[in-house]
Amino acid sequence: MLEGLVQHDFPLTLQHVLGRMRNVYGNSEVVTLGEDGATRATYSDVSERIDRVAHALRSLGIESGDRVATFAWNSQRHLEVYMAAPCYGAVLHTLNIRLFADQLTYIANHAKDRVVFVDDVLVPLLEKVAPTFETVEHYVVMGDGDAGDLPNVIRYEELLADQPAGAFDWPEVDERQAAGLCYTSGTTGNPKGVLYSHRSNVLHSFGSCLADAMGLMAADRVLPVVPMFHANAWGIPYAAGLIGSSLVMPTRFLQGEPLAKLIEEEKVTVAAGVPTVWLDLLSYADEHKPDLSSLRTVIGGGSAVPLALMQAFEERHGVRIIQAWGMTEMSPLGTVARPPAGAEGDDQWTFRDRAGRIMPLVEARLIGDDGDEVPWDGESTGELEVRGPWIASDYYEDPTGRDKFHDGWLRTGDIASIDSHGFVKITDRAKDVIKSGGEWISSVELEGELMAHPDVAEAAVIAKPDDRWQERPLACVVVREGASVDAGDIVEHLRARVAKWWLPDEISFIDEVPKTSVGKFDKKVLRQRLADGELERERVATPEKAATS
Repeated sequence: MLEGLVQHDFPLTLQHVLGRMRNVYGNSEVVTLGEDGATRATYSDVSERIDRVAHALRSLGIESGDRVATFAWNSQRHLEVYMAAPCYGAVLHTLNIRLFADQLTYIANHAKDRVVFVDDVLVPLLEKVAPTFETVEHYVVMGDGDAGDLPNVIRYEELLADQPAGAFDWPEVDERQAAGLCYTSGTTGNPKGVLYSHRSNVLHSFGSCLADAMGLMAADRVLPVVPMFHANAWGIPYAAGLIGSSLVMPTRFLQGEPLAKLIEEEKVTVAAGVPTVWLDLLSYADEHKPDLSSLRTVIGGGSAVPLALMQAFEERHGVRIIQAWGMTEMSPLGTVARPPAGAEGDDQWTFRDRAGRIMPLVEARLIGDDGDEVPWDGESTGELEVRGPWIASDYYEDPTGRDKFHDGWLRTGDIASIDSHGFVKITDRAKDVIKSGGEWISSVELEGELMAHPDVAEAAVIAKPDDRWQERPLACVVVREGASVDAGDIVEHLRARVAKWWLPDEISFIDEVPKTSVGKFDKKVLRQRLADGELERERVATPEKAATS
């Protein structure tokens, strides 16, 4: 073996991220929006409080490997626990505040959480399920609000005040040690846990900071609208700490008006969230014309970002939305849709309307129905499978999900094509594709075209049974407030945009598209409502031929 090779055993742990926050980027800040305006603290100040949280965990008897849960919005206090728990050697478990009660009970008990840090405004939600938590010994309430009937309550600020001043003696942590635990939203069966290691978090942070990814820099002021309980806010808190970006935390104020004012006042340069958030902000911005000029990039993900939404923001407000794709099992960075060199004019939109180009350290392949790999020719489709250093290889203590993994690859459940430049185009979820008369119809593409209609606020497409064609697309449409359209208007809008056999022969006008706990369209609810006869449908006046036989 050659001597003098570069060392390969430098530990990639979140303690390195904390060290950079403390020693390199002490002047960066965390801004938290509250009822009475914004509060702020420097990274240097926050680091000292993180030391106190670590002392507090020791005083509570937390040991290496124990699960420390949070039930909280994005805030400075949440960030303090976010950093302290894994750096201490414990496992941070972000409880999704939008899950159903029985799902919360399941994941808290499955994870064996020992302590829960909870925002005071969320106490009423948590106290309803707290009696079902079997392993939780303490509830630490962050804020001065009522603690309700939670047992063994400790006040966060009082807990920190009782701790010794000065630096915490951080233990040596193995880079492959578990740092975080996040559960999927459980669209089928119980939610499934995904463990993130220190190494995977650090590598994911580097990936996020790449110019072709989120492109975070020390000078940035980053607004993670995506909650910290949704795939660790897409890794943004750790990436920001690593590179020194200031963080602007919106807490529960995720509506168009407070977000617009926060962007204006804090000169936010990068923001990230699901499309429903940006739809709301666009509606507010169109009416009130806030100053959004500080925004360099908005990252949209969680579900497909409608092309019309991206174009409207850019044309009317000069805001550039970049689409990204990933999964909880992927930490979640997988692809980012930044156009390649040479793409100009409408060609740029062709690339930006895709899931994006595969990120470094992420490997992908397409598997056809016959089990063979599908070529990257931009046309052939198959189920997208991925692997990489920040991608899970199994679920945490849950064998029921083993069919999602094989040969080191994660089966994403997405049907996609990949072109010769590594750009992924997702045509549908495997469970959502519509097969009509032997022809495939992409619900994702159809939804995008529906939401390009100026009077359509939201649209979800599901399959409805058909005696002749087996399945036909049913468009479930939410009309913008004050607008008036009928089924014929919708189909006429689609006529020049999609293939003839894609045109729906029925439209269901609904008040709202149901959402999952992380803001994605919940089509299983719509499918059940259709099966139960609860969806009123308006037939197109002149039905189109469904498909070729």
